[in-house]
Amino acid sequence: MSLVERARRLAPDLADLVVEGDAQRRLPDTAWKLLLEGGFLRSLQPARWGGGEVTLLEFVDAVAEIARVNPSAGWVAGVVGVHPWQLALFADDAQQEMWGEDPTTMHSSSYNPTGTAEQVAGGYRVSGRWSFSSGCDHCRGANLGAVLRGVQPGIPDFRSFLLLPGEYRIDDNWHVAGLKGTGSKDIVVDGAFVPQHRTQSHLDYALGAALPGQELNDGPLYRMPWSVVFNMALACAVLGMAQGFVDTWIVETRDRVITRGRRLADDGLTQRRLADATWVLEATRTRMRADAVELWERAEAGDVPTMADRGHYRWNLNRGCELVGEAVVELMRSASGRAIYLDHPLQRRFQDIQGAFGHAFLVPDPLAKAVGGALLGTTAPELVL
Repeated sequence: MSLVERARRLAPDLADLVVEGDAQRRLPDTAWKLLLEGGFLRSLQPARWGGGEVTLLEFVDAVAEIARVNPSAGWVAGVVGVHPWQLALFADDAQQEMWGEDPTTMHSSSYNPTGTAEQVAGGYRVSGRWSFSSGCDHCRGANLGAVLRGVQPGIPDFRSFLLLPGEYRIDDNWHVAGLKGTGSKDIVVDGAFVPQHRTQSHLDYALGAALPGQELNDGPLYRMPWSVVFNMALACAVLGMAQGFVDTWIVETRDRVITRGRRLADDGLTQRRLADATWVLEATRTRMRADAVELWERAEAGDVPTMADRGHYRWNLNRGCELVGEAVVELMRSASGRAIYLDHPLQRRFQDIQGAFGHAFLVPDPLAKAVGGALLGTTAPELVL
């Protein structure tokens, strides 16, 4: 059974856990167990660790199906599910520390470099506070972003630092309007030592450098660009959420009666709004799936995407999601006035989608500069990590 088939089979169970997740402000243990035992969180983990090592296309399709019925579970499946893929690029010592005793161990992340890192003998000293660490309550480890300054003049070294339990604490401050069930709390670190093998430079990702983990994890999955794969893990969850919103909007609108007994389903403007929304959603999903296939084929051929290529792939994702978000807003504006109530079926889904769009990696503007600049032959190309 494929991941997508498994996601569809588990859809009713995941849908039933939405309210409980919102109340707990994290995924219920039952939902986490479904994601873990269903193979979704480990789908991009190397096969040598017992992971699925599936194609990128199968992963994004499965995450979208989960997000369609349970946005918070879909978001966690995408964000936490991509972490084993990144860890597979780290030195094997880091993989052994995380998975040696229990290969089902997951870790969370927060890449925005809001903390500090100082190089010391044998590694780095890391301190600070990082927000939005989705799924952290169920994880044992956190990958945090920080900028190491002064390494190369004019080029800050943005790195990921993998911390293990006991090296950080979780601040339970996740009181939000959308994606409540993701439990995306703050991570606080007070001068933790991170050894050299548990850190990796994103400049190496950007420049296509050989990475330590690729020696043992040498399949095409681990030869794809970090920024595009991570971006796609977010975008597929957003597209799944949007599909779930449209599904619900259709149910709520189909039998709605407006003035003089007229059904809204017979209104031409309403029909056009829905047709536009489904077209944008399907077009963006189709483009994403095609890019996932292309990335895989290029990895198999040993063809490393250029900086301009990465900008183009990510522009496809983020501009598409932006258009989908606009279509969702248009449908929400045309919903019943009762949609303002917190218990309305559309309200939770709308807030979840708005929450997802707050992620910095889904902002399209820098990618527009990368694509437009490349087409114009700019002398100062946008850096796409």
